Amino acid sequence: MLGACSSASRSTEAAVTPRDAAAPAIPNELPLKYVGPPTRPAIAAADMMTRLYILADDSMMGRSAETEYNAKGALYIEREVKRMGLEPAGENGTYFQFPLEQRELDPAPSLIVKDRPLTIWKDFAPRDQGAGARAFDGASVVYAGSLGDPQRLLPPAAVAGKVALITVAKDAQGRGNFNVNRPQLSAHFSQAAAIAVVSMDYFPPAYAEQLRGAAQVAPKGSSDSRPRPSYFYVSTAVARAMLGQDAESAQPGATGGVLRGQIRYVAKEAAARNVVAIIRGSDPALRGEYVAIGAHNDHVGFNNEPADHDSVKAFQMVARPQGADNEETPVTNADWARIRHIADSLRARHAARRDSIYNGADDDGSGTTTVLEIAEAFASAKVKPKRSLLFVWHTGEELGLLGSSYFTDHPTVPRDSIVAQLNIDMVGRGGANDITGVTKAGALIHGGPGYVQLIGSRRLSTELGDLADKVNTEQRIGLAFDYSLDANGHPQNIYCRSDHYMYARYGIPIIFFTTGGHADYHQVTDEPQYIDYNRMEQVGRLVYGIAERVGDLDHRVVVDKPKPNPRGECQQ
Repeated sequence: MLGACSSASRSTEAAVTPRDAAAPAIPNELPLKYVGPPTRPAIAAADMMTRLYILADDSMMGRSAETEYNAKGALYIEREVKRMGLEPAGENGTYFQFPLEQRELDPAPSLIVKDRPLTIWKDFAPRDQGAGARAFDGASVVYAGSLGDPQRLLPPAAVAGKVALITVAKDAQGRGNFNVNRPQLSAHFSQAAAIAVVSMDYFPPAYAEQLRGAAQVAPKGSSDSRPRPSYFYVSTAVARAMLGQDAESAQPGATGGVLRGQIRYVAKEAAARNVVAIIRGSDPALRGEYVAIGAHNDHVGFNNEPADHDSVKAFQMVARPQGADNEETPVTNADWARIRHIADSLRARHAARRDSIYNGADDDGSGTTTVLEIAEAFASAKVKPKRSLLFVWHTGEELGLLGSSYFTDHPTVPRDSIVAQLNIDMVGRGGANDITGVTKAGALIHGGPGYVQLIGSRRLSTELGDLADKVNTEQRIGLAFDYSLDANGHPQNIYCRSDHYMYARYGIPIIFFTTGGHADYHQVTDEPQYIDYNRMEQVGRLVYGIAERVGDLDHRVVVDKPKPNPRGECQQ
């Protein structure tokens, strides 16, 4: 699920909430590694455990849609649905739909100053400005000023068609501010052929390597082609060669030589993918309609700064009980004492380990594997629902609902044939020690036996929400529904923060199932050993029952509430 401050969530900041004064209970851990038995047709906690230890293993490296590891997770899903006998419903007869493209640096960029070829990542470091980045080969260099004296920056017209050389602000110790506002600078010098920022000498260690390894993904076909300057960073020595004098002491408007070369980025299909499969309905008259069941297959990847796992776990339990949904609030001496006590207790159970992988066991390995369990149960059922079942594991949710946005804009079945969508995102927690969210007034909410949040269940269809209640009661599933985070105007804006909304914006009734937040949300500690598999089984049985009821109705689920504007902003 998206973080509260993600621009794609279109939400306000998460509410400031009081810290829970009670000492958090130390979690009962399952094994760090586990190889379970083969899965069976029935929805079962043991099967979910088998699956989740595969999908959220360290070898998946956090399944970020910006890396090839997302494809590795998707290939596991494909193997499973193929084994179950589901029908492929992606592109070109496959189970896959590729909603994202990735822009990569051309393997042979070049800059030449005074007949001297420059070395990339040592002398210069390029940044992608989109498909509309201008060519600059043969453009003259002009010193456009210092960001430390913005009033003296040259006006846009003075650098039109030229390479604008910019120096950065410095602090009292003479350290340059390498963290430049690139969009703002590009907008100011919008008529330039290129912008060269003299900041490479001030890069922290390995920063150029981070730029080198950065992979930018975006929705397919969305690359901005508006004309704008090319953009790169250069060293002080290169700037001196470009300008013919020391740039730091030059006056704005000073002219230099001619810059030769080119920097190009090319777009290619990203490895990240939606996985789409169908179980055909049993009624020839209704099998052209679909009940969609979905989850997102991506998480947020890994970093290059390993931390002590138990220390992170203890800190989050005390200081950030809602994980990434918590604002940064001060940690008191009493808090630190509790943190140290919990960390010591955790370390007493096992060997210390460094951790840098955001495994995403709950977010959304739990939803992904629950949907697999539901698919296997339906695939093995002797009698299928009258309507067909459409299973979609979306990619790019963490980047801004990109996979679900693309799928609903470019569906592989007619969009108006989808009668409802059931979205499962983070259903592996919800225990009494988890802070699952806050009320609209800001009070902390704890989980408990059978706890699950239902979001949006009656926002488009009263009938769909009523069906959820009936299935839970009549089939004695035993879940306790929390509707408090579905309140209009709720500051956490959960309705807008997962893939279901991309369906709801087109007037398709939805229900979002989640056990809510917890201290491990978007942390390296979101791992399979902390998951409540019995809770996942309950949610799986609930969603199965709802899908079966909707699939067998003698009418489409009635939409009795206003439909949103598909291109408008979502606000709960």
